[in-house]
Amino acid sequence: MRPFFSRTLFSCVVALAAFSGTARAQFAGHISSLVINARTGAVLSESDADLQRYPASLTKMMTLYMTFQALERGSITLQDSMPVSIHASTQAPSKLGMRPGTHLAVEQAILALVTKSANDAACVLGEYLGGGDETRFAALMTVQARRLGMTHTTFRNASGLPDPDQVTTARDLSVLARALMRDFPQYYHYFGVREFPFRRHMIPNHDPLLGVYQGADGFKTGYTDLAGHNLVSSAQQGQVRLIGVVLGAPSNESRNQTMISLLDEGFSSSGQDPLPLIKRPGRYYAMARRSGGVHRSHLRRGVMLVSYRSHGTPRGLHHSWASRRGHHRS
Repeated sequence: MRPFFSRTLFSCVVALAAFSGTARAQFAGHISSLVINARTGAVLSESDADLQRYPASLTKMMTLYMTFQALERGSITLQDSMPVSIHASTQAPSKLGMRPGTHLAVEQAILALVTKSANDAACVLGEYLGGGDETRFAALMTVQARRLGMTHTTFRNASGLPDPDQVTTARDLSVLARALMRDFPQYYHYFGVREFPFRRHMIPNHDPLLGVYQGADGFKTGYTDLAGHNLVSSAQQGQVRLIGVVLGAPSNESRNQTMISLLDEGFSSSGQDPLPLIKRPGRYYAMARRSGGVHRSHLRRGVMLVSYRSHGTPRGLHHSWASRRGHHRS
């Protein structure tokens, strides 16, 4: 079944025309970052966290928030079969390569977003949730962003493909990441999926920290030329769960090293000695910690793959967040 939007919600969409403006973000090459305690929201470190940036595929975190919200409301189901439009099929890569007139299940789209960051799948979701109109859905995303307190974020599409007026900040993205864990703990396990099957192929997850940084279990990568290399990560070690945001890094290596260093420092400042990195020969990369931060000793391509399975509510999600939902997916 298709989602239904009330007149009140539609009026909010119309009102968002006032936000269209001429927002312009900081280009890549200057890193913005933020690390927070996921349970309390306390900021542990920040650098230009309120500087507007292009979110790239981190936009899909809000697309997924809206999808989980629709699932909870019962307006869609994981099994819903969504039509692939010509517009969706012509989105730029990364993509699944679907043909117009075919269909994609909601759960397949969720998995395609968290692993391959598929732009065509994001557009299919946006059109389905927006009553056939991705632009309307993007306006709804911005309405939801304001409700969450993301005051410096504007969305223009469901995928994060370049738009000069689609902007966010490291602080706003930390708010979104925390909201995803707090409001939908029963769906958080999707972000930790290492691969999923689609049309006789196994699609691996782009997240570089999964299987490398101990306790890392989810969130999202993003990249465009203007946005730079972006990453939102969450990890739990001991009783401490952190959320980190890195925007505008000049390379994948720089982004990954910065995130690992920031998380290490966050755990240390929280009274938790950082656990050693997971090191597996031939896997994504081996890193060595040295005094004063993280030093890259070796980097190779490749990822560790495991089959998709549901993990339930992740370790360390605050009990009140999970218990008030009344159920978990397993």
